[in-house]
Order: sequence, then structure tokens, then C-alpha cells
Amino acid sequence: MIELYGARIASHLLLGTARYPSPAVLTEAVKRSATEIVTVSLRRETAGGRNGGAFFEMIRELGVRVLPNTAGCHGVSEAVLTAKMAREVFRTNWIKLEVIGNHDTLQPDVFALVEAARILTDEGFEVFPYTTDDLVVAERLLEAGCKVLMPWCAPIGTAVGPLNLSALRSMRAHFPEVPLIVDAGIGRPSHAAIVMELGFDAVLLNTAVAGAGDPAMMAEAFAKAIDAGRQAFGAGMLEPRDMAVPSTPVIGKAVFS
Repeated sequence: MIELYGARIASHLLLGTARYPSPAVLTEAVKRSATEIVTVSLRRETAGGRNGGAFFEMIRELGVRVLPNTAGCHGVSEAVLTAKMAREVFRTNWIKLEVIGNHDTLQPDVFALVEAARILTDEGFEVFPYTTDDLVVAERLLEAGCKVLMPWCAPIGTAVGPLNLSALRSMRAHFPEVPLIVDAGIGRPSHAAIVMELGFDAVLLNTAVAGAGDPAMMAEAFAKAIDAGRQAFGAGMLEPRDMAVPSTPVIGKAVFS
């Protein structure tokens, strides 16, 4: 169980809703993932004359919590305005805050991110900031009022998995009581298991599932991997050692001549 702004959530998988082949495939992926939270981009679904209203209605019918996001925003005012629009559409104070600073890596503009987080928190939003694995930025976001952090493990959509395990491990150790959700860069269920083995609370996925040959099957595979990683962390894993250790003790072993 994970607690996010007072809401107790059983699933440790959050699922994005973009780029699925069809609404039916998306619906099946959500079902088989057993997720309780899906993210929705207000800007992307209403851009270019798309029928955002019908899409949003389908999302509501999934029976899960909606976490709107500010994907595609490149400045503070743009992100704040999008968040306010999302609150009107979905009737929620939750917002996944993205303020992109680099067009190639889609890395967050961490300075604008902190500023936007402070503004939105002051206006009653419960902010889920998409950030880097930088501890100083994380501290500033918490000071701005965020109670959840969403660090990347690699640039959005790259599917390369965790690039800096040391940084992720440090973030978990530095903020033991803060819910940490790994967001962006995960491509395989094994990647998700790895970050959960570090003690992270959840994983947010989109491209790795929506872009799979069978998104519904992949969603289920990720759900199982996330559960396995979390169980392994809870069980207490062996740390790597520099020398071999026999699994069968030799002391006290009977000797036959």
C-alpha cells in the first residue's frame, strides 16, 4: 500500500494513456495492469482538433483515479494555466507537473519546476513533480510543498532503463519517508523490478506499454515485475560480495574415508 496525499493506493503501477493503438487496447491494458491511477495529458488530447471530450469521458469510465499532467509545457505560466484547466475538467487537485527545459532530452527545467510547484501548491494543488535524480532539486520541491517526488531514471521514451543507480539509491536513502515514483526511461519489466528493489514506492509507465506488440500483456508483465521487486526489497536481499561463499557449510561436515 502506498499513501499519496492522503489516498491509500494498493497498486504500485501508474499507467499513462497516450499512444495506444485504440481505446479498447487502452482499456484492456488498464484492466490487466490492475493500476488504480492513470495519467492524462490535457494539452495533447485537445490539440489539433482531437475529440478530447470523448477521450476524457472514456477515461472516467475506467473507474480509476486520474492524474492529469502538464506534458508539453515549457514555462511556468503555461504549466500553471494547464494545471488549472485540468482541475476544471477532471475535478481533482492532483497534478503531475512537467516543465520541459530541453527539447532533445525532455529533461525538466528544474528552476521553473520549483517555481511552478510553489505557485500550484499555494493554490491548493497536490503536486506530483516530474524531476531529475538531483537531491538539491528534490529538497527545493519538498520545500515548495510537494509531498511526492517523481524522479526519472532516463529520458522520456528512451526505454534504456536506470542510467544512474547510484543517484536513485541515494535519493531513496535521503528521503526515506517521501513517496518516490520512478517516472520515464523504463523499457522492460526487469527495469521496473530493479528500481523497486531499491525501495521505490511505484513506477509510472506509458511508452513501454503502449508501444509494445501486445500492450495489455505487457501491462500485466510490468505489474508482476513491480510486485516481485517490491517483495524482494521487503524480504531483504543479499548484497553483492567480492568472494565466493559456499551455499553448503564445510565446517562440521562429515568426512568419509
